[in-house]
Amino acid sequence: MRLVRFGLPEEERPGVLDASGTVRDASSLVRDWSGNALEVGALRDLARSDVSQLPVAEARSRLGCPIGTPGKIICIGLNYADHAEETGFDLPREPLIFFKSPTALSGPFDPIVIPATANAVDWEVELAVVMGGVARNVRPGEAASLVAGVAVANDVTDRQWQFERGGQWSKAKSADTFAPLGPWLVTLDELPASLDLRIWLRKNDVPRQESRTGRLVFPVSQIVAHLSEFMTLLPGDLVLTGTPQGVAYNKPDPDYLKEGDIITCGIEGLGSQRCEIHAATCAKRTTNPLK
Repeated sequence: MRLVRFGLPEEERPGVLDASGTVRDASSLVRDWSGNALEVGALRDLARSDVSQLPVAEARSRLGCPIGTPGKIICIGLNYADHAEETGFDLPREPLIFFKSPTALSGPFDPIVIPATANAVDWEVELAVVMGGVARNVRPGEAASLVAGVAVANDVTDRQWQFERGGQWSKAKSADTFAPLGPWLVTLDELPASLDLRIWLRKNDVPRQESRTGRLVFPVSQIVAHLSEFMTLLPGDLVLTGTPQGVAYNKPDPDYLKEGDIITCGIEGLGSQRCEIHAATCAKRTTNPLK
């Protein structure tokens, strides 16, 4: 099952992508794709219903972030060996954890806006995991049963904020629009159990990142189990699992994002994003057609 949210920013309605790729309005069934509506059991019940009877969304409606604002966004750093190598860091012995503000979330076709004091904005395509149950001290073998689904994310980061403003990773990654998510949230029954999927990113149509999610140092099941040792994970919480090699940082001449650039990224089976880069002074909302 593929879950979406559609409509104007801050007015999104929950929807479901049917077998033909048509967006159906699910607001008669759920208030939003957040919290308890994302529990695995609730999604299983929905999957058994005939979504073809739901109203069709208005043509050319904007697709927004596929989940409502989560309680927390937890990120895993340096989770591909080639990315750790290119950035000059040692490979972590256990998952490296930091946080990203939920207010950074934006839609998969919305602009990424460069803040006024940011001058080294970088890209990081990632597999995003949305929790579908309460996780406390769970074992890796239990993790999949607590996942609502997965999606494409871009963990946009300002490197100058990250490394020259006190060494705080979270503040480098939390500006508005620094977390495009979607276009869909895909439940695990639609994907191979291995979650070994092609992941890619292009800047201005030039390939920059190309890998497979099966190369994660710490796989999804281990990440969820590890996090649940230190905090309670709740339905709707979002976990970003790390990015592969190919970012701008630590290159001899890093080509950080600038106004007018186009970032496209995607993951096999999960759809793709297309975001134009705007400077803060020319930020604007867009109404993108359904893809």
